[in-house]
This record gives sequence, structure tokens and C-alpha cells, in this order.
Amino acid sequence: MQVAHDGNRWMVRLAEGEDLHTQLGALADTAGIRAGAVVMGIGMLGSASIGFWNGREYATRELATPHELLSLGGSIAVADGRPSVHLHASLGTPTHAVVGGHLVWGRVGILAEILVTGFPGRTFGRPMVESLGLRALDLEPGPTA
Repeated sequence: MQVAHDGNRWMVRLAEGEDLHTQLGALADTAGIRAGAVVMGIGMLGSASIGFWNGREYATRELATPHELLSLGGSIAVADGRPSVHLHASLGTPTHAVVGGHLVWGRVGILAEILVTGFPGRTFGRPMVESLGLRALDLEPGPTA
């Protein structure tokens, strides 16, 4: 991972084989980002799993072949005292079709370029919301976030 930092922004370049969630979580941990947004991302994913929330769980689709990372967005919060990275992606197929959804996991193929911005002095939480069955972003968490 290569990082350039300017105020509350981090431009990140990930190399082939690196895991998006792991590396962005490591960036959040190292840089002290407790509230952030993944503003954009482009590049290539060598493999990935995307999901669609069907109201009970993520119906996932494994992508074992390389796909262009057309767009990446998400949020960085704190859950159980650790960085929690939530990502969505649009991916281009070799036939120029587009697939996308919740990025369950993604491994970089060739490279990925990602812009992260932080909200200094803030902490976003990601508590489990039982009525939804998933963790939701909380912009005003209590002191235990």
C-alpha cells in the first residue's frame, strides 16, 4: 500500500494481491480515521465477491476472473473498537457489462487507486440493528463506539 496524505484526505494505491477491506482498515487504524468516507476508487480486481441484500442476508456472487473497478464508494466507522469498512462497487466485465453491489471482499488485480476522506474529531459507529439484521452506520454514536 502506498499512501499520500493531505490534511483530511488520503490517496491510496493498492498493489496486486492486496485485500481492499484489510488495507483500508489498516489505513484507518494507522491514520486514526474513526469517521470517514471512501470517496472513489478505480483500478482492477483480480477476484471479488459482491452481494445483494435480500432483506435477510447478502445473496453473493463470486467473481473469480479479473474485473475493472469502475467505481468504489463506502464508509469507515468503528465497530467493536476496530475499524469497520463498508464498500459498494461497480465492476466491468470482459464483455463490457457491469455488475455491482455490496463488496463482500475484493482482491486487487494489477492496482487500485482510492481516495479516502476523514471527519476529524468525529467517530462514526456501526452497531447491529436487529430489526434490519445488519450493521448500520451511526453518525452520532454514544461514548462506547
